[in-house]
Amino acid sequence: MLMPEALRTAEDRFADLPDFPWQPRYRDNLVGYEGLRMARIDEGPEDADQVFLCLHGQPAWSFLYRHMIPVFLDTGARVVAPDLFGFGRSDKPVDDATYTFNFHRQSLIALIEALDLRRITLVVQDWGGILGLTIPPDMADRFDRLLVMDTVLGLGGGSTEGFDAWRRMHGEQLDYDMAALFKDYVPGMSDAVAAAYAAPFPDARYRAGARRFPFLVMTEPQMEGVEVSKRAARWWASEFQGDSFMAVGEQDKLIPPWLMMRMHEILGLTRPPLRLPNAGHFVQETHGAEVARAALAAWAENPEG
Repeated sequence: MLMPEALRTAEDRFADLPDFPWQPRYRDNLVGYEGLRMARIDEGPEDADQVFLCLHGQPAWSFLYRHMIPVFLDTGARVVAPDLFGFGRSDKPVDDATYTFNFHRQSLIALIEALDLRRITLVVQDWGGILGLTIPPDMADRFDRLLVMDTVLGLGGGSTEGFDAWRRMHGEQLDYDMAALFKDYVPGMSDAVAAAYAAPFPDARYRAGARRFPFLVMTEPQMEGVEVSKRAARWWASEFQGDSFMAVGEQDKLIPPWLMMRMHEILGLTRPPLRLPNAGHFVQETHGAEVARAALAAWAENPEG
């Protein structure tokens, strides 16, 4: 298939990233995406007993996981944190129409297969979950555990007031201040960290993926991805044999706590969630190390599955 026109953010935009010492690895030959370059952080032994696959959402990138990566690496595991196409150091198709649910989902499947990832702990938040939670039913033998934070399955059942405002903003402001947005959602964030989140997006031409994502969230029953998400909900609730852990940002306006408790039920989780009174939507940014340690401790002390 003919690859779309795409931009590549200049590497000097990523100089001196705070608390992010890892260098990216690239693949430009993913099946079905030949010619588009996907970046990922890939640390730890390739033959590790456990692989943490960390999937970011919108408008973040793998930088979001910088507080969790060291905790996972300390267990001797491998950590793979890709940048979705349109985000981070990955290539950014310029046409908004390129970005679809299936475009992103299949790219992650292609990456998992290309790297032959197994014994995966799936770590998801935001769009990382909307996409990532639908993948294990199609390759169940590769996944052992789930760590889920502030995300949903797109079942076509409507939206929240906070998300409606988020979607509306992305339709009205094509070149909003990305650094300011992160500082608004994470009070007290430093200028350097906010600039790192904004680094992949020099101007509006680079933001097609970030613009498009809010309009792909499956809030209506006819939208692409609803059926595969419903199938995934059934699979998690009745077929998944591994262990799970949920963390909930109690101050999240996009995915409020009541919706996460509904997700707890939909996914068939039995362990009570870790509820974080001072966390908002970007749980990894403010409580990443705490959540990672809590999940590892829970799995070690009282494994389920």
